[in-house]
Amino acid sequence: MQLRYQFRAYPGGPERARAARTFGCVRTVYNDAVAARKAALAAGMPFPRSADLQKLLITKAKRTPERAWLAEVSAVPLQQSIRDCDQAYSRFFKWLRRGRSGPKSGRPLFKKRSRRQSARFTRNAFKLRDNGRLFLSGIGELPIAWSRELPVEPSSVTLIKTPTGKYFVSFVMDVPGESLPPLDPDDDTGIDVGLSCFAVLRDGKRIESPRFLQKQAKQIAKAQRVLSRRKKGSKNWDKQRLRVSKLYERTANQRKDFLHKQSTAIIRENQAVYVEDLDVAAIHQRFGRLATDQALGEFLRMIESKSARYGRDFVKVDRHFPSTQLCSSCGAMTGPKGVAGLNIRNWTCASPNCGVTHDRDENAESNLRAYGREVLAAGRKGQAPVRPGGESKRLQSAGQTGSSQLGTKPRSPGGERTEAVTTAAVR
Repeated sequence: MQLRYQFRAYPGGPERARAARTFGCVRTVYNDAVAARKAALAAGMPFPRSADLQKLLITKAKRTPERAWLAEVSAVPLQQSIRDCDQAYSRFFKWLRRGRSGPKSGRPLFKKRSRRQSARFTRNAFKLRDNGRLFLSGIGELPIAWSRELPVEPSSVTLIKTPTGKYFVSFVMDVPGESLPPLDPDDDTGIDVGLSCFAVLRDGKRIESPRFLQKQAKQIAKAQRVLSRRKKGSKNWDKQRLRVSKLYERTANQRKDFLHKQSTAIIRENQAVYVEDLDVAAIHQRFGRLATDQALGEFLRMIESKSARYGRDFVKVDRHFPSTQLCSSCGAMTGPKGVAGLNIRNWTCASPNCGVTHDRDENAESNLRAYGREVLAAGRKGQAPVRPGGESKRLQSAGQTGSSQLGTKPRSPGGERTEAVTTAAVR
């Protein structure tokens, strides 16, 4: 399983200058690759291959007066930038071939100097010194704030500079499994996420929404107004831009810390987790900043990746499953429906033989948990569960089950092996 370990770096003055030169060369080569592909598209020519772009934009460009300074940095991060551009276009074309369905992958754009900068080095371009420093080809030795030991030899390392001027190094490595002690199969939970309440778990346990962005909205708005009055490119403009970036960075760090802590606690306390496959793009389009502040998509990705890493069962229930409308007591479809029913937080089942009053979120969690158990059991038997309500039509792609064997997942209800989660954000 591939994991990523990130540490803070503190380069000196000469190292920062060489890093800036490397970032600039990487950005230039990437932008040249994007421009070459755009030119090929405009001319009706086939897209150039990655190997051809490396020869044209790196090897031959170094011999020209306009790009001679590319020879001052290591060639490894320049080659990696060409590969990054190629992968970005591959994701974009795959999204187009799917009919623009699934997670959106936009057309690659030109990189800007004011945003996050990065340069990736493979094994032949970096080395871990015995004194605890990291040597990067073309940059030099960097002091690293080691917060833990690396379990194995990393396969690559990425040097990152944030918009606030902080430096980080991110190691990628293949590590063996580290499954948590197994729990009782009944120790499971559904997770009903939302905007008013961040998540509702089993037995009515609630995780309230921290709303970090909303708490700092006034400070950010004030800082943005000051920035808009500064002359762009001036020293005062650059200072104010840094203040705005620090506010956003603080909010992002708070949110990431919250998501990691909550997702890790859920995985440690439950043997199986059942979540709903949300249409995150539609939620963001309807609710805007409120949905952005929740970061529900990132939270569910953390749950999925940590389930695979720690050997927990994971089920992603189809987004069309009526978890809110279904009465968890009698199974009747009498709950609130559509956009008009979003404000209904409590409802009473209208079935003649029921009449139970439900909390909207707790009822949805109970339905997700019950149906997730069916998906999990059916997946182990090589079967597909039946949609609630007595319909004979099987729910295709109803869920994806995690496995205690890291790097693989058991067969889905349809009998096809699902793709393994290979990258996890490690906390």
